[in-house]
Amino acid sequence: MKKWLEAFRLRTLPLAMASIGMGAFLAASSGNFDWSIFGLCALTTLFLQVLSNLANDYGDSIHGADSIDRTGPQRAVQSGAITKGAMLRAIIVCSVLALASGVALILQAFGGFGEVFWYFLGLGGLSILAAITYTAGKKPYGYAGLGDISVMIFFGFVAVMGSAYLYEQTINWLYALPSISVGLFSVAVLNLNNIRDIESDKKAGKKSVPVRIGRDAAVIYHWLLLVLGVAASIVFAAIQFEGAQQLLFLLACPLLFINARAVKIHTSSDRLDPFLKQMALSTLLFVLLFGIGQII
Repeated sequence: MKKWLEAFRLRTLPLAMASIGMGAFLAASSGNFDWSIFGLCALTTLFLQVLSNLANDYGDSIHGADSIDRTGPQRAVQSGAITKGAMLRAIIVCSVLALASGVALILQAFGGFGEVFWYFLGLGGLSILAAITYTAGKKPYGYAGLGDISVMIFFGFVAVMGSAYLYEQTINWLYALPSISVGLFSVAVLNLNNIRDIESDKKAGKKSVPVRIGRDAAVIYHWLLLVLGVAASIVFAAIQFEGAQQLLFLLACPLLFINARAVKIHTSSDRLDPFLKQMALSTLLFVLLFGIGQII
């Protein structure tokens, strides 16, 4: 079981929870929070994140990014801890679980098979497809450097605005601003991961953003992601301003600065790796402080 838990990459889960947590806090601030919807939303997100991690492990082993040249943590298929066949079966099982949980979530939110149900089912299907095809398949989009865009869409707009819609059943376009914050911080996690793996990705032909623009430019890009992420939430707070407590999320900024500085000064993969978890947890703290500031 230990090898599977390692393949699940549990340290990535705080980032996924932060995305749907932001949507839940926004709904709570408008008086529309529902625990049953949150529970199913969290379960669906858990399955999708684990699915993404398993598919990433499988895909990178197939395409060569997880080779002996890779200096990050060993992956399950690469190391031989889990066979390709077993990983493929786990991906299928996780896809089915994510779909089943997603259907239960949509039914709980909307109470039937109306038009909105089918829209959200399609969105769920796209989420599953995006999770799998990031590194798996004949032409994985992650190898073309499109992972950042996908993360921005699914961890930002879909996760935050989509989950908020499940509670409120209306679109609030102001929610695009906190969606941008969470989306950009999620892209920062991916960017840090790609900076860490830049040399092995080059050899595998994986044209991530850091591979395309170089390490120095990727560091500047990382700073921009964090600064613009904070700025989006400041603009949202300014538009909705009712009290200083709405700026509580600024208390997380020192942690974001520590992360940005680490990306700049550390060049070895083993020194960078701990800051992946630190960035994910910093994002979760940012969301918690943001949400508390909205509802108190």
